[in-house]
Amino acid sequence: MKRVGRGTPPPRSAQLFAAPSAPYSPGGVYVAYVDGASRGNPGPASYAVIIEGPDGGRVFELGKYLGRETNNVAEYHALIAALDYATSSKLNRLRVLSDSELLVRQMQGRYKVKSPDLRPLYERALGMSRTLDYFAIDHVPRERNRDADKLANEALDRTGRNSGESVAPKNTAAKAVRVRAHYVKGVLVPMEPLELEEGAEVLLDVRKS
Repeated sequence: MKRVGRGTPPPRSAQLFAAPSAPYSPGGVYVAYVDGASRGNPGPASYAVIIEGPDGGRVFELGKYLGRETNNVAEYHALIAALDYATSSKLNRLRVLSDSELLVRQMQGRYKVKSPDLRPLYERALGMSRTLDYFAIDHVPRERNRDADKLANEALDRTGRNSGESVAPKNTAAKAVRVRAHYVKGVLVPMEPLELEEGAEVLLDVRKS
């Protein structure tokens, strides 16, 4: 049974709901701490993800520079990166913790997504979350998310973009890659990791195997 937010999991037809006080936490759940950072808002932005296994051991961490974005866009990229790792690694139970109230409340269905910049990111994250057997997202104080915050800021510091340094343009030449994927509940889930930057646009040539 899948759920978003807190409380006893609802029926499959009611995924998004207001969060009651008592948390529901099934066994075997991986926990992802996600955070986004932007200096200027919009400005140089990055995101970070830290994922812990059911035993509390750290199994994955990532800090990545995004480019010029808002803080809210960076927060969504962090969530999508966590969901991408979960689906590609066949982790079917994931709880996400974030100190972004906007991100959490939008994913819970409590806030509307009005920003045209956030809408496609929200829809992508929601679609990915629905492929999991269990998904929850909860808001936590910033002090509980300090490791992810530190990782995101370190990614910003490494780029030097916050100090105004110039950056060489990226190689935009197209490169064809063949990847097998499962089609699950309206979402194509790659069966192997993709070496793509977050937000990259790709052209799909879909063929049944």
